[in-house]
Amino acid sequence: MLIDTAREQMIEQQVRASDVLDERILNALRTVPRERFVPQGWRDLAFADCEIALPRGKRMLRPMLIGKILQALALAGGEHMLEIGTGSGYLSACLARLGGPLRSLELHPEIADFARANLRAAAPSLPIEVISADAMALAEESRYDVIVLTASLPIYQDRFERALRPHGRMFVVVGATTLQQASLVRRIGEGSCHSESLFETCIEALEHAPRPAAFGF
Repeated sequence: MLIDTAREQMIEQQVRASDVLDERILNALRTVPRERFVPQGWRDLAFADCEIALPRGKRMLRPMLIGKILQALALAGGEHMLEIGTGSGYLSACLARLGGPLRSLELHPEIADFARANLRAAAPSLPIEVISADAMALAEESRYDVIVLTASLPIYQDRFERALRPHGRMFVVVGATTLQQASLVRRIGEGSCHSESLFETCIEALEHAPRPAAFGF
């Protein structure tokens, strides 16, 4: 009962308060047990408005940001999806519950194993494949309806938009400072995309992604 109360407070005070009002998303956050994706020593903070520590110095995204990502994507069900950066597997489970089959790329095998164990325990029926791979080697073309990057790109990389099918959409955060821009990129046709600015945020950069050259004299 205490867990259910804390979960509902998270949804009402953090997610809904951030103008995430889609009841399908709020119900997904009620259904996917966030506490089962949090490392054991951090479970008292499972529903807190903070980034929870994961192995190798990584962090779980805050509940508010999870809700805003899901709302921006407007998943209808049946989408083929790609996630860049599995982390704990919590966002993976929310995506698959609202959308369709999900491939998730995680650079670090230790974190990929952690996510797989969480998903087996908490969401075994969802169609999720976690792969240990470097997303910066992605070379797929026109494969996915939805792509989500859970780490920022200091410099935008069009390799990810090329993996979208026509009319597909991608959530991405771009920026090399503490002021980063979250955007929804839509692939209009075979060779063009449209980017819509969503909100400002700050998340860690995708490992191995190019950075701007350091300024020097």
